[in-house]
Amino acid sequence: MNHPKLSFWQIWNLSFGFLGVQIGFALQNANLSRVLSDLGADLYSLSYMWLLAPIMGIIIQPLVGASSDKTWNRFGRRGPYILGGAITAAVAMLLICLLYTSPRPRD
Repeated sequence: MNHPKLSFWQIWNLSFGFLGVQIGFALQNANLSRVLSDLGADLYSLSYMWLLAPIMGIIIQPLVGASSDKTWNRFGRRGPYILGGAITAAVAMLLICLLYTSPRPRD
């Protein structure tokens, strides 16, 4: 199969999309400890919660990479996975915001 060669601007657009996702992750990570502690997480257990993302990355990234290597459609090899990951990340960040602003029961 003949794969198209990406131009500079196509690579630029792809990288710019990754920049937006990384900014979203940075904002999420900057507030995650406070949000989790406000939701009732034990301060001494927060380090375990910070370990979940790298551990999931070790498990999920090779699986998605292997799947995307076998994928080829009109959106390219990585396009559907990038779009799905961006949508999933946006929904997760929205849910974190909604959890933080939802009324909590008073003690």
